Amino acid sequence: PTASPDPAATPEPEPEPELLRAGAEGEAVAQVQRRLVELGYFLPVVDGDFGYGTLQAVWALQKAAGITRDGVVGPDTRAAMDAGTRPTARSTTGTVIEIDLTTQLVLAVQDGQVLEIVNASSGNGATYEALGRTHTAYTPRGEFTAIRRIDGWHESGLELGTMYRPVYFLSGWAIHGSPSVPPYPASHGCVRVSNDAMDWIWDEFGAPLGTPIMVYRS
Repeated sequence: PTASPDPAATPEPEPEPELLRAGAEGEAVAQVQRRLVELGYFLPVVDGDFGYGTLQAVWALQKAAGITRDGVVGPDTRAAMDAGTRPTARSTTGTVIEIDLTTQLVLAVQDGQVLEIVNASSGNGATYEALGRTHTAYTPRGEFTAIRRIDGWHESGLELGTMYRPVYFLSGWAIHGSPSVPPYPASHGCVRVSNDAMDWIWDEFGAPLGTPIMVYRS
């Protein structure tokens, strides 16, 4: 007679990792946070709480990997983390802020090395009315420098809202903090990052006047 298979000899399949999304808590979230920080995705704190900062970092990773920007840590996002997915810098020397309009990412770069990768949202290309004139919400490309910095909240000259700690690189265009930074272009032309990320740019990275700011499509 044919021997019955020994159940003990057949290992149980490993359970699939759970999907993690905003609102999740615990060690599984902390593990994801630690990996994101290790890869250079900006995250203000590792605390096991899948809050807004973690969502921003997950979106940034998903953008860099070219996968769905749903903010959920599922199989594709885990694969991107396991693969060590990181964008590369275009600049090779100096302290540079790079803004990639294709991926909607801001890169803080030192001598060609990407220090932090930040979720961003630039001009959405729509037309809008401000101060009686029609404007187009675009973000100009080119090589600029930081020409003006305002350390605090600042009202847009076109009455389009309030910006946090803006660093201007051309006339009315700046990179600035905002409480709303979705994973797609949504601004009137400035480059939004989270308030926490803007604090890091000011207080840790520096970005003084004259800092090169590169805006390009990859």
